[in-house]
Amino acid sequence: MSVNHYENFPVGSLILPRRLRRPIHAIYAYARTADDIADEGDASDEQRLQGLSQLRAELDTIAGGGQASTPMMQRLQQQALAPYQMPMQPFYDLLSAFEQDVVKKRYQTFGELVDYSRRSANPVGRMMLHLYGEHDSRSLAQSDGICTALQLINFWQDVAVDWQKGRVYLPQEDLAKFGVTEEQIAEGKADFAFQRLMAYQCNKAHNMLKAGSPLAKKLPGRLGFELRLIILGGQRILHKLEENRYDVFNKRPKLNAKDWWLMLKRAVLKK
Repeated sequence: MSVNHYENFPVGSLILPRRLRRPIHAIYAYARTADDIADEGDASDEQRLQGLSQLRAELDTIAGGGQASTPMMQRLQQQALAPYQMPMQPFYDLLSAFEQDVVKKRYQTFGELVDYSRRSANPVGRMMLHLYGEHDSRSLAQSDGICTALQLINFWQDVAVDWQKGRVYLPQEDLAKFGVTEEQIAEGKADFAFQRLMAYQCNKAHNMLKAGSPLAKKLPGRLGFELRLIILGGQRILHKLEENRYDVFNKRPKLNAKDWWLMLKRAVLKK
């Protein structure tokens, strides 16, 4: 459910129910297309915003009862939105987050970052719950917590990657609090101050992930299993960050075959 390149989006999962593969693939195509418009290639900010505006116009047409005009949006409408009566707001929220990515490169407070995650990550979880017929407020709140945590974890493992794109997701107030400058990030300097800052941020993400994790044991069947794997993946990345003393400049943490084996075992045992 991580939004950045959708590393946790279950689009390729073999355990997806056959009936949900087409709508999930259609949703993924929409989300990935919007993400790429905002983030990939050499387009100007103006061109990126124009591309996202065209997607918004397509959403407006669908919301108004009309028919989408592009093949990708027609697929989304016919395979996901219409047959499953999906709410439109999560799709608009994703566009809002991608538009923000084009124009906003710094975040002053952690609250601003959570608001961004509310629109960039949480919609993905809500879409999945809707497809599986889960609508109660507690499940939605727990899903939001998990998705926000995963988005934050993605930010923390990608501090160096995002710097190359001109973005800093570490809150400016926390940089000042721990005595870390952007010059240190540019230099790839994972000193004690940076380590303390990252430990502080990762602990927040860990607590949010833990608070939402009961949802993975509550949900039945394949959805619960998939979600347990996703949560375990986030936990493993946090562990690797700590193990590497938060030096994301020389070694970006990623999951390997051993990690996946341990995660599969724990997901089956619901641990």
